[in-house]
Amino acid sequence: MAENFEPVILTFCCNWCSYAAADAAGTARIQYPPNVLIIRAMCSGMVHPNFVIDALTQGHVDGVLVCGCHPGDCHYVDGNKRAEARAEAIQLMLEDFGLEEERFRLEWISASEGPKFARIAEEMTKTLVELGPNPYRSS
Repeated sequence: MAENFEPVILTFCCNWCSYAAADAAGTARIQYPPNVLIIRAMCSGMVHPNFVIDALTQGHVDGVLVCGCHPGDCHYVDGNKRAEARAEAIQLMLEDFGLEEERFRLEWISASEGPKFARIAEEMTKTLVELGPNPYRSS
């Protein structure tokens, strides 16, 4: 493991819930690691597996986090169900590429759960520090 390794986490947040949670964490001054790069998606179900796999296999990031509305609360009716099905496919692809399944995580976070967003960002950062750099990532 590289000394002083700071993993980069690409985070896809749904517009309606988890993006608002990340914003709420910031507004409440709840700190989470600065290595969490957030992309706002309209729905977690719109995050195609290729986005996740490309980010990891092209060596851009050390981990990918996808956050969406809780089941039953999706603004697109069943987008989070689609995200869950895609997450299963992503797990299989990670194995095919020789990557640890912990490099990807799917979480349900509502707009009022800023502290939960911060906790998950901390947990994923800690997990990735333990795993070490993405083997596809060049220095």
